[in-house]
Amino acid sequence: MRFQAPQLGALGVTFTVMRASQFACLISVIGLCANFINEIATAEHSPPSELVGALTLAVTAMIYVIITYILYYDNMLSMLTTAGLDSLLLVASIVVASLIGKPLSMLNCAALPSSEWSAGLFSSAPSPIKSIITKTVSYISFVLLDQTTCYQIKAVWGLCITICLLFAFSALACLGLWQRIRRETKNKDIEG
Repeated sequence: MRFQAPQLGALGVTFTVMRASQFACLISVIGLCANFINEIATAEHSPPSELVGALTLAVTAMIYVIITYILYYDNMLSMLTTAGLDSLLLVASIVVASLIGKPLSMLNCAALPSSEWSAGLFSSAPSPIKSIITKTVSYISFVLLDQTTCYQIKAVWGLCITICLLFAFSALACLGLWQRIRRETKNKDIEG
């Protein structure tokens, strides 16, 4: 269904603000997770699956957000389909946020050592940090590494929760836009 974005009023502005906010949050998650994964990979270990999942979701969602906004701007976006896809990304974001946040909810970062972690820390780390067979870094041990890591991973968790809320609101905005477009189309058919 084709429509003109500027005529959609407050819902169109809401959709645009949601997409801009999602873009900003996703860029932050991508940057933080990619930095963690790079440091772990530099130390020749495998990153925790929670970080890989968060990065995969963030990159996929980023591509989706960019494509849907371009289609919206060009008046080629199906709002009902977009609402459904936003709902799917909401569910995926909830799963990732719960996996990342599971060990973080009661963690006091200030109680951890304040030294910054580096690739050298992984190579000399005791057995809880890495598995001898797979060389995969344990997520819980990774979170407990130091204050900086703890605060950064809590930032990723908070951004994932924010992304959940943004996808919920954008799905609702898409449903509202779909209703408005459908109503305007019916009115034009009756008048024409």
